[in-house]
Amino acid sequence: MTATAVVTGLGVAAPNGLGIEDYWRATLDGESGIRRITRFDPAGYPCRFAGEITGFDPAAHIPGRLMPQTDHMTRLALAATGWALGDAGADPAAMDEFGMSVVTANAYGGFEFGHRELEKLWSRGGKHVSAYQSFAWFYAVNTGQISIRHGMRGPSGVLVSEQAGGLDATGQARRHIRKGMPLVVTGGVDGALSPWGWVAYLSGGQLSSGDDPARAYLPFDTAAAGWVPGEGGAILIVEEAAAARARGAAQVYGEVAGYSSGIDPAPDTGRPPALPRVIRQALDDAGLRAADIGVVFADAVGLPALDRAEAEAITEVFGAGAVPVTAPKTMVGRLASGGSALDIATACLALRDQVIPPTVHVTDPAGPAADLDLVRAARQAPLDSALVLARGTGGFTSALVVRRAA
Repeated sequence: MTATAVVTGLGVAAPNGLGIEDYWRATLDGESGIRRITRFDPAGYPCRFAGEITGFDPAAHIPGRLMPQTDHMTRLALAATGWALGDAGADPAAMDEFGMSVVTANAYGGFEFGHRELEKLWSRGGKHVSAYQSFAWFYAVNTGQISIRHGMRGPSGVLVSEQAGGLDATGQARRHIRKGMPLVVTGGVDGALSPWGWVAYLSGGQLSSGDDPARAYLPFDTAAAGWVPGEGGAILIVEEAAAARARGAAQVYGEVAGYSSGIDPAPDTGRPPALPRVIRQALDDAGLRAADIGVVFADAVGLPALDRAEAEAITEVFGAGAVPVTAPKTMVGRLASGGSALDIATACLALRDQVIPPTVHVTDPAGPAADLDLVRAARQAPLDSALVLARGTGGFTSALVVRRAA
């Protein structure tokens, strides 16, 4: 019999809330964390808004010895992991160290840490560069630091597929559960809000340059003109259902019931995008029909062509207006690998409370998006299953189904 992977704990670090309850309250109230960047002066750049986390004191959450060797996003990941373990009621010290794995996703690594060390290299010389630069910048650093801090020595890894990464890491976590691992820490926390990271964002030519934070990121809207970056994400505790029951898990948010991933074909091939196929495969993997899905958490890029393709894919699989669609990331921006992990956490909370969070700021759905039942105010609804979609730069395409706990 195939083991069942369930989510028992959540830790959220988002631009509109730290911790699941603050984040969830802000999200249901439509409170946006997108604002003018304060981490550095953005005046000289064409894009000046981001989903920036404020009010986070890392010293209150991680040991002082880790401060010199960690980037801002790793500190957020460590804090979110502590919150998730606490939410799950799981004490790693009381568990088998080889019975716990860590699989996270990351797209940028420790960009801010690397920026500081490069400044030292250029201005003061190599002797002033921190030895911690050797790993603090690396994509796998969150996995490494989490596993070391909590003594988790089971098979671990990192997924690098940009916005799709949070789904891919959770899919990999389910594989570990099915192979006999009792507990896996998964999800993603990401961010690169430094001048060096900002130049990298700008090089893609896809960022919004709007002057109003409430109109800068408008997926599916006739005024859509790019996306807004953000930082943060979510860490999830995924356990084998029987093991979670045996240790007396505090709660079960839901089951990781279905997952699929694919790659979009090159633009000049004339082949269709991967998203409709990936959605159907995730539904098949979960043993569900389209009609069983209560809400779709959209990828919602904010670029007209990609928004159109996503709206067409959802309508192709579900029918016009047949399923509620939401994009709460309009309140936080696109968080790279942290974005889809945060969407999974949000889906779990939606299933828990039987409410669909809103897509804010969108007022005039464009083209095929007009055929979507786009949820623009929090909506009570009977929810048994949620579908989360994500597409990353380079064609990464993933879908994941979360089913409500019985």
